[in-house]
Amino acid sequence: MKTCLSWSGGRDSMMMLHTLRDGPQEVEGLLTTFSLADRRMMMHGVPIDLVEKQVQSLGISFYPVFFEEPVSNENYEETMSVAIRQLERDGFTAMGFGDLFLEDIRKYREKQMAQTKLSPIFPLWGRSTSEFAMEFIHKGYKAKIVCVDGDQLDSSFLGRDYDKQFLEDLPDLVDPCGENGEFHSFVYDGPLFKNAVSFDAKGHYIKYNRFHYLDLI
Repeated sequence: MKTCLSWSGGRDSMMMLHTLRDGPQEVEGLLTTFSLADRRMMMHGVPIDLVEKQVQSLGISFYPVFFEEPVSNENYEETMSVAIRQLERDGFTAMGFGDLFLEDIRKYREKQMAQTKLSPIFPLWGRSTSEFAMEFIHKGYKAKIVCVDGDQLDSSFLGRDYDKQFLEDLPDLVDPCGENGEFHSFVYDGPLFKNAVSFDAKGHYIKYNRFHYLDLI
């Protein structure tokens, strides 16, 4: 199966790639959504330049998709449909998603993919998030917290390394994998990288009144 991954550049995406690397799926594409205005990753806020460095270090073809904001549901689905058709033309037969347990999101993805020639796969589905978090660390991957939902987690967690201490400091109600959108990460080094992704943080900014982003360059 020639597979493209829905790629956020964070922990779940990286572990999805790591999980699939020895299986029957041939991961040959990474698809990422960006805001057209600032060319930053939607929801994660990582600039496209850093995602390109990440993808180049992994040695996989990159499929960026750009959206004008604000994004309506209709516009999102139309733009993604164009992107999926390109994947079909390039011979892809499967699309991988890094979801762990949110049933409504999985059903939505399955519904959308049913209209395409690509089969949706969920390699991480049902994993224990606490065990999964530690597995990521033990495998030697390194990630930085690049976005925090201020309504669910204090902004002081922004910019921290995703390590054992970070997990120990999380409030009890926050999922260790941020599966409920509490935080997002950017992976910059690990076993599958040819070289680490270098970056600097200029500070942080707030968007949509609640989301705190690390200003990376």
